[in-house]
Amino acid sequence: MDLKNEILRLKDEKNAVILAHFYQIPEIQDIADYIGDSLGLAQKAEQTDADIIVFSGVHFMAETAKILNPGKKVVLPDLNAGCSLADACPPEEFAAFRQKHPDHMVISYINCTAGIKALSDVICTSSNAVPVVEYFPEGQPIIFAPDKNLGGYVNKVTGRNMVLWDGTCEVHDVLETEAVIRMKADNPDAKLIAHPECKAPVLEIADFIGSTTAMLKYTVKDDAEKYIVATETGILHQMKKKSPQKEFLIVPTNDTCSCNDCPYMKMNTMQKLYLCMKNEHPQIILDEELMEKSRKPIERMLEISRELNIIK
Repeated sequence: MDLKNEILRLKDEKNAVILAHFYQIPEIQDIADYIGDSLGLAQKAEQTDADIIVFSGVHFMAETAKILNPGKKVVLPDLNAGCSLADACPPEEFAAFRQKHPDHMVISYINCTAGIKALSDVICTSSNAVPVVEYFPEGQPIIFAPDKNLGGYVNKVTGRNMVLWDGTCEVHDVLETEAVIRMKADNPDAKLIAHPECKAPVLEIADFIGSTTAMLKYTVKDDAEKYIVATETGILHQMKKKSPQKEFLIVPTNDTCSCNDCPYMKMNTMQKLYLCMKNEHPQIILDEELMEKSRKPIERMLEISRELNIIK
């Protein structure tokens, strides 16, 4: 079976749209209608007129698409494609944490469950975290969840003192400063670009810090010929497509590989993508009340992004 042609046939037949994150395998990226980071994907999900949203990413991303489109069918190639960061912030524990800071508003990174979104005042992504925080008065106490690395980066950039939930992304937090320093020493002509989910010491020595979209745009516009990339391996596909003359080195997770793959992102395959479109399953099913509560902070983020002209 020609999976690519069958997927395209089903897409037209069912009026479906395929949304894919930068961390998906290259074959899925190449067949998607839109490839992006969390902010861009949320914006596209909000705007789509498709009957079926096929979300090739992880569970919280598909949840976000469903929350923004409660009347549409949202399917995910593998329902077990989760997120270590989302798992690090259970709603029950976070609700108790929030009660200890009753005067604080909650800004939550989009990499969280619908339950955490429902407990939040506004959502942010790595693309808009700084402007979203700066949108609110300096005297406003803020809880930032669930990524302490991103929250610490935002605190440093904005001068805020947000209370941080103790969560991390295993893909970014695993990158060791010593390994990055060795790579820089071995490649003195390369620039280090890093995702703000990385540890603070890695960010301290980075030449550029940004979301996956921001890093991609940077490598296109910048005049360097070699980059050390501190994020998930999947982004290299788009970087190489847009700048084939440049060299990209991923920061590996250990000495035995030259990759940094998210095990959850890589659970999605072309075969699973085809089957979920054919069977329209597995679906994202959420409680109506939960969707209503979690939609408000996402819509608030999208409103702020439009107001500040942060468009992907």
